[in-house]
Amino acid sequence: MIHEAEGCSANIYLVGLMGAGKTTVGRQLAKRLHRRFVDSDQEIETRTGARIPLIFDIEGEAGFRRRESQVLAELVKEPNLVMATGGGAVLAAENRRCLHDNGIVVYLCAPPDVLYLRTRHDRNRPLLQVDDPLSRLKTLFAERDPFYREIAHLVVDGKEGAAGALVQRIEKELKLRCRP
Repeated sequence: MIHEAEGCSANIYLVGLMGAGKTTVGRQLAKRLHRRFVDSDQEIETRTGARIPLIFDIEGEAGFRRRESQVLAELVKEPNLVMATGGGAVLAAENRRCLHDNGIVVYLCAPPDVLYLRTRHDRNRPLLQVDDPLSRLKTLFAERDPFYREIAHLVVDGKEGAAGALVQRIEKELKLRCRP
């Protein structure tokens, strides 16, 4: 349940696996709500001047996750925000607390087979550069789904429907839950 003190002015954080639609939905939701949109992965790339695959190559996943935690801790302090988080942001307990306690967390949930169809040609996803990306997505889903659900104020089925329909569903739920 959304905390009463948050009201409808709380920041909105979209979580879910890669390919769930966090960036696309987040951009549209921010526009409809007249808020600033930020993608935490893009923010990391902007700040470092390097693409995420290169950060993974140089610093490994652990180095990337440290950068991710720092960026999240800074961004949650900004007002009037809709943020798409990286799929693995929920792995660190500090990130889960940070997101859950500083806004409304929306989990865009989609099954691995749908995520695979959406991401199969994307070379900017280091964790999927393996022989069997579908198997990798199944493993990531099994590992991360409990974390997404743990912090989510709202879970939205994102397996079908256009981004616009998802945005409308989220907006409707937020209005229902944010009534004074």
